[in-house]
Amino acid sequence: MVNIAITYFSGAGHTRKLADTLALALGREDCAARLIDVTSMEPLDWQALEASDAILFGAPTYMGGPAAEFKAFMDATSDIWEQQLWADKLAAGFTVATFPAGDKLSTLMQMNIFAMQHGMIWIGQDQIGAPVDQTKPGINQTGAWLGLSATTVRDKTQLVASEDLDTAHRFGKRIARAVRRWSV
Repeated sequence: MVNIAITYFSGAGHTRKLADTLALALGREDCAARLIDVTSMEPLDWQALEASDAILFGAPTYMGGPAAEFKAFMDATSDIWEQQLWADKLAAGFTVATFPAGDKLSTLMQMNIFAMQHGMIWIGQDQIGAPVDQTKPGINQTGAWLGLSATTVRDKTQLVASEDLDTAHRFGKRIARAVRRWSV
């Protein structure tokens, strides 16, 4: 079984909802997914990252980039970077913001560069939704290919639109396929 760590920071629960959806999709694909809130990491969490086959990075987009709490996690990995302990692990990113564009691409780009600095191999989005594929209305609504991009919903019982959660589920399945393929 492959091990996937899902690192995230969630300010109001939206990013956690995406992390939970990804973990559920990965579990259905026989992958062991470990959720790691970067604001409360313990030594076992750092060990899980080192032992994982893939690491997913998730943060809300605040003011055009990843939330400061997630950026602090990124900065805390400098010793890991120096030793290239994550080199050749697979990586992917996900983010959520209030507006459909919401500068989420900037957050995904920062996550991607972070992964590249660690020598990781990035997994992007592969879902083509409507208007190109009319059979998939609402899938990958923002047309983001660098990772999973979702939009918040004002209904606090829902947090993220069901279409974005469906896209997250599909993204999780893609990640599972890639990890199984590359973790031989």
